[in-house]
Amino acid sequence: MNDSAPMTTPRPGGISPFNGRTVSRIGFGAMQLPRLHEDRESAVRLVRRAIELGVDHIDTAQFYGHGFSNEVLCQALAEGDDVMVVSKVGWDPETEGPLPMRLAQRPEQLRASVKENLRTLGLEQIPVVNLRRIDVGPQVPIPEGQSVDLDDQLAEMAAMRDEGLIGGIGLSTVTADVVRQALPLGIACVQNAYSLVDRSDEDLLNLCVTEGIAWVPYFPLGSAFPGFPKVAEEPDVQSIADQLGASPAQVGLAWLLHHAANTLLIPGTASIDHLEANIATGDVHLDEEMTGRLDQIPVRTPEQH
Repeated sequence: MNDSAPMTTPRPGGISPFNGRTVSRIGFGAMQLPRLHEDRESAVRLVRRAIELGVDHIDTAQFYGHGFSNEVLCQALAEGDDVMVVSKVGWDPETEGPLPMRLAQRPEQLRASVKENLRTLGLEQIPVVNLRRIDVGPQVPIPEGQSVDLDDQLAEMAAMRDEGLIGGIGLSTVTADVVRQALPLGIACVQNAYSLVDRSDEDLLNLCVTEGIAWVPYFPLGSAFPGFPKVAEEPDVQSIADQLGASPAQVGLAWLLHHAANTLLIPGTASIDHLEANIATGDVHLDEEMTGRLDQIPVRTPEQH
């Protein structure tokens, strides 16, 4: 993989640095691929279409569909695609219980998760792996043995990087203090929930800008959980979308790209039409007046939307 190869496809959203290379600012998140579990070929075609449209950054995890997303990527990606695949550890697939995943925070579990990701992705090295913690967001019960010191986790991540199993280290669902503690190690990206209606991590975003760390927001259009605010429901977002002939979702994603130059988007979908609309966000241009109106939208809570 290198950046010297000629690009014949436009880079969606432009480009931004990411762990020593440049990637398109609009990538693809594989979390929704398991919705196509009964139609694997459609899932492969979706990934291939993303690459045709210029996507060269794909976010995944072994706990997405118990390895389904990784297996689809393994089948869909070819060596010449030059795609940066990013995975995450800290949770493992769960076949029993209320959630399809379980905490796996201990250092030996992080290593086992990396190796399982390598196996299902068919890679010798994962370009970036995010350590997903539980420092922010809805709190979940922490089973015995899963409250692990950050330094112990970072030491294991650094060891795997030194061994060549992973290329870079990211952090997910963390506080600014966690990022500051990890800075001496060298952090490639931070993944936290962040959107036009949830800017509670603005200070953390600014820290990432200062430190040259890629900012990769999940829930970029608001939380997917019922009862939480949604970007597309904001009247100003809808009005600007009408002005531009765009969708409210495209306006919400375009605001993220405009708001911070280190932002990399990874919107996910199981639909080629929706994928193409997400990629087309790179052609949505917000003028100063529109940006000002969007900037004034207050941060929402579940009770306020």
